Amino acid sequence: MSISDNKITVPKPVQGTPDATGQLDDLLALMARLRADCPWDKKQTNHSLIPYAIEEAYELGEAVQSDDDEDIKGELGDVLLQVVFHCQMYAEQGRFDMSDVITTLQEKLVRRHPHVFEAETLKDDAAVKVRWDEIKLEEQQAREARGKSKRRLDQIKAGSALMQAQDVQKQASKLGFDWEGIAGAVDKLDEEIAELKHELTDKSTAEVKANIREVEKELGDCMFALVNVARKLNLDAEAATLTCVHKFKSRFGYIEEQLELAGKQLEDSDITEMDALWEAAKQHERSS
Repeated sequence: MSISDNKITVPKPVQGTPDATGQLDDLLALMARLRADCPWDKKQTNHSLIPYAIEEAYELGEAVQSDDDEDIKGELGDVLLQVVFHCQMYAEQGRFDMSDVITTLQEKLVRRHPHVFEAETLKDDAAVKVRWDEIKLEEQQAREARGKSKRRLDQIKAGSALMQAQDVQKQASKLGFDWEGIAGAVDKLDEEIAELKHELTDKSTAEVKANIREVEKELGDCMFALVNVARKLNLDAEAATLTCVHKFKSRFGYIEEQLELAGKQLEDSDITEMDALWEAAKQHERSS
């Protein structure tokens, strides 16, 4: 039976204060109640939830890295919430429901594992990967047959902006759209930074705000160019940025700890004191 044959079911809101039962149907009923009675949940759309879905996926990754069972359970639940939330809204729109999503997933898993569910035999994980890609290509061809156009960069997977930027550049490079060496990428970075400076230099805050969309474009160009430099160096732009984030958090944590030892809070300090502690944090890193 195809999904189009299914009757779309909009979950009924749970009544009263529900117990935590661990059952999917009860979770769907709880989500329906939130959509009915919570002002914040009621105003959400599938588009407004996109940033939350991305954020929860990253937080799950961090929880798995921490190997803390309670954190992992919590973050897996947050990811599941996004699935349930989206399904509830699409069901309300009469498009599909949770049963359709599960059915689609089951069909895909069976289709992409012929070596498990059919007579096909694959000797190792490398062969599985090759067959997986072949099946995905067949699926893409089926999408094209339904009128979904495909361009050369459509194969870029969803991910953070840095990840997508690096993948786009890598694919374009394979098609010959690239500088031969790193010098061209560095020159382009300098060019983009100069254009950003032009939008910001000798301008009041009001003028910058009035032209904020152009500033945003120039800032994006700078970041894209910087990612290109990372790619030419065979460095992962996402990993490099995360390293910087963790370093910043560590140094700022050092500032907070030192202030607490002095009986002070961050709010009681000023930029001069914090900057001095920042330098001390860097010295502490070198000595440890």
